[in-house]
Amino acid sequence: MIEQYPVLGGAESFFFKGNEIGILISHGFVGTPQSVSYLGEYLASKGFTVYGVRLKGHGTHYEDMERCSYQDWIKSIEDGFQFLQQHCSDIFVIGQSMGGTLTLNLAQKYKNIKGIMLINAAINSIPPMEMYKNKETPRYVHEGEPDIKAKNVHEITYSKAPVRSMHQLFALMDVTRDRLSSVACPVLAFRSEEDHVVPPENTNYILSAIQSEIKEVLPLYNSYHVASMDNDKEMIAEQCSLFINKLVSNVFKTI
Repeated sequence: MIEQYPVLGGAESFFFKGNEIGILISHGFVGTPQSVSYLGEYLASKGFTVYGVRLKGHGTHYEDMERCSYQDWIKSIEDGFQFLQQHCSDIFVIGQSMGGTLTLNLAQKYKNIKGIMLINAAINSIPPMEMYKNKETPRYVHEGEPDIKAKNVHEITYSKAPVRSMHQLFALMDVTRDRLSSVACPVLAFRSEEDHVVPPENTNYILSAIQSEIKEVLPLYNSYHVASMDNDKEMIAEQCSLFINKLVSNVFKTI
């Protein structure tokens, strides 16, 4: 799929060259790398090599998004993973919302991923979208304000979401859910206890279905869905860094 519109200012992918440990970060549905930029900048400040991927059809215009399939989004994150492999020996992946779904899909395919971190990943239910599951109309649905508890936070996102794209998101969730038993790498999952988009039960389901020996969950009590931009963003960034460093230094194996 070739995008017809230019990338919006601030919505571009980002890359910070650091050490041999690479961290791939994926934003969510209708979002952009801007939503995970704080996380990326924090991890880069710790010396890691960080790539925030822009998923195809995102950060341009919702008409571009409408032309995308979920396979386009899978290819976007796979391209990002392969790009990091050119720079790094060990790779970790972080995904928020649909980015978490894509991260799980990537982890079941590439067994050399050292660990993944999920932020309110979607796998089996998105109540605000359920009513559009079997509908073709309306063509577009108005997007309300991003689900962020913190005040005065601006997320670059679309004003409308194509119903066709929602269908693609549900299809992605379906194929990924069927593959969860193939995920065996270490997992750290962040779960907002009050999430108006993806209920916390999604995270519980993921943790019960994967085969990972190392799996941790950290509840977020002061953030809504877009937690990487919310009140707990500092804690999320710090815990991701700690999780990665523990795996790299094999601390988990000595506990």
